[in-house]
Amino acid sequence: MKIPKEVKFVIEKLKKNGFEAHIVGGCVRDFLRKKEPKDWDIATNAKPGEIQKMFPDSFYSNKFFTVTVKTDSKNPKLKEIEITTYRSEAKYTDKRHPDEVKFAKNIKEDLARRDFTVNAVAASLEKQGFSEDKKEFKIIDPFRGIKDLENKIIRTVGEPEKRFNEDALRMIRAVRFVVTLGKGWEIEPETYRAIKKNSFWLQAISKERIRDEFLKIIMSEEAVRGIELLRELSLLKHIVPEMEEGYKVGQNKHHIYDCYEHCLRSLDYAAKKNFNKYVRLASLFHDIGKPRTKKGEGPDSTFYSHEIEGAKMTVKILNRLRFPKKDIEKIFKLVRYHLFYYNVGEVSEGSVRRLVRQAGPENMEELLQVRMADRIGSGVPKAEPYKLRHLKYIIEKVSRDPISVKMLEINGNEVMKILNIPSGRRVGQILDVLLSYVLENPGKNKKEILKKEILKIGKLPDKELDFLSQKAKKERKKLEIKQDEMTKKKYWVT
Repeated sequence: MKIPKEVKFVIEKLKKNGFEAHIVGGCVRDFLRKKEPKDWDIATNAKPGEIQKMFPDSFYSNKFFTVTVKTDSKNPKLKEIEITTYRSEAKYTDKRHPDEVKFAKNIKEDLARRDFTVNAVAASLEKQGFSEDKKEFKIIDPFRGIKDLENKIIRTVGEPEKRFNEDALRMIRAVRFVVTLGKGWEIEPETYRAIKKNSFWLQAISKERIRDEFLKIIMSEEAVRGIELLRELSLLKHIVPEMEEGYKVGQNKHHIYDCYEHCLRSLDYAAKKNFNKYVRLASLFHDIGKPRTKKGEGPDSTFYSHEIEGAKMTVKILNRLRFPKKDIEKIFKLVRYHLFYYNVGEVSEGSVRRLVRQAGPENMEELLQVRMADRIGSGVPKAEPYKLRHLKYIIEKVSRDPISVKMLEINGNEVMKILNIPSGRRVGQILDVLLSYVLENPGKNKKEILKKEILKIGKLPDKELDFLSQKAKKERKKLEIKQDEMTKKKYWVT
């Protein structure tokens, strides 16, 4: 691990001008964990105006004393480096924003305002020609963050209630760090108790900020642990209360887990397979409508139309969390159509074509992924049995454009016009021969080239044209069979 030259340059320039400069926050935490930081932040005693004089190619458009310096780095993570003047914050009346931001006296006072000890560590380059290999840097760790880093502990800086009272979002951030920093992380007991006690403060936080943290948890490898921690800490009921409706709600003979655990296990499979956010959210919400549609108890209980109810609930949840409209539409379809029925030889191609039209051809791969997550979440051993592979084959087959004269860049009306002939069998035969010509060389499917071919073919006698047309149809049929065989082989079906 090496500190980038762009970061060194900024620090050295600040120091040459007589100011202090420290690398701070998450980048120090990640650097010490030997993980590449997502971005680099620098804290200094230089005021914003002084920073901008030193770095003309910069901008300052906030009230938190942060100046963004532009670099000519080719690395996207280093194109902009944020430099923030030491600051301290007064009380947070709204539990979201500090009532007042003031300059702090030194780096220790600046670190004291941060959320968790592992994020309240600073590092300074001690001399010119800094060498990371020789550890020629100084660590400033007033809150024993390095010890918590070594022990994988999330602990607030100072009193937990005070930290969460300042910004209630920190309660979700605690969970997010537990599941994104790697395996084995825990929330320190006092911090844990403070979150559980004050979880209702989350109601003061904007839905957009909650959404962003929730999504980071969903996209982590340990997404399921994150959701369960949110429930245990009484946070989930302020984010997705609908999820808790399924807690300990038993299912029927087709499931071995309750509604809540089934959804979590489905999400777990999606996370382990590194599926995208749409599939993960749909896997988590796909059966969210079951508790509201349940009839009866025991192995024969039913959940008729739970996919419809669940899709409606999903839209409400995502709207409440301010997800983009296009995301909501996509996840709605994945939840709404996850219960599709398919058996080899039993469901017609027409039914599959209808499913593709309803769910959207662009969503079919993800819909099948949700189905696989659903299967594993139900306790079955195989995510993709033969019939699901066969369905993939049929979906590709019905989604593919048929081989027909409609593929040509010219039509029957143009053939009639070019040859000055009436509508009839001869026009169709000419198009068949043209299609054979184009299938052999797709690059010749251009109007000007096809017009010349039409003039040549148009001179052929009926008998010869009929022979070429029949030959073209046979070649097309062979191509269709070969194409179908290749698709079957792709999905290992017969």
